[in-house]
Amino acid sequence: MATKYYRLYSDEKGDSHLEIKALAFTSVDFAPPAPPLNVAQLGTAENCFLLQAPAGWEGDWHPAPYRQLHFYLSGEGEVETSDGKIVRIGVGDIVLVEDISGKGHRSRTLGSTNIVVAAVKLAEEDE
Repeated sequence: MATKYYRLYSDEKGDSHLEIKALAFTSVDFAPPAPPLNVAQLGTAENCFLLQAPAGWEGDWHPAPYRQLHFYLSGEGEVETSDGKIVRIGVGDIVLVEDISGKGHRSRTLGSTNIVVAAVKLAEEDE
């Protein structure tokens, strides 16, 4: 299980950045009478969907259309931020995508496998 996630965001100048953040789990009486489970809150969901990027897909500089969480189910890709950082993202990785303004990021698939992402559109008011 992932204990971290990537946060892709824009600063006040419109430059994009990527940081690694730790998931904060809290013990919750989630499904009584089962014992408590550890839960990490990542935001309020508005919609959920699957994204598929075919092998060879490349997206030039673009901001995200809205705040979203990506859970990588298959394939591997790269994300490049405008500050020059390039990160490989793959199966099991979680990305909080918040660069909804400015230059945005570039992304592409790696290898010969499609990327499949379970995506969740987040409410704007969450931080």
